Amino acid sequence: MTLNIETPALLFSATSLILLAYTNRFLTIATIVRGLKKNYEEKESSKILLEIKNLNLRISLIRYMQMFGVLSLFLSVFAMLMLFIDQQVFGIYFLD
Repeated sequence: MTLNIETPALLFSATSLILLAYTNRFLTIATIVRGLKKNYEEKESSKILLEIKNLNLRISLIRYMQMFGVLSLFLSVFAMLMLFIDQQVFGIYFLD
């Protein structure tokens, strides 16, 4: 099986769009958490505290998704490097 250098290059545009979407979600949820914290300081409610904990879990998951997105970007760059120096086998393994 041969692999062209354009194949991992296609991942750049998709990865940047996914990272942008994750960042927008992160910022939106962080704004909601800040507002809920302000409400919790005014009126201490267990419902608000549970909602903050749930949103904090979602923020942690988004952080992990961002981390894996950046990792996939680095692996695609490394796969392109391997294909550029005619190491087809290593390039294929880094794309799988």
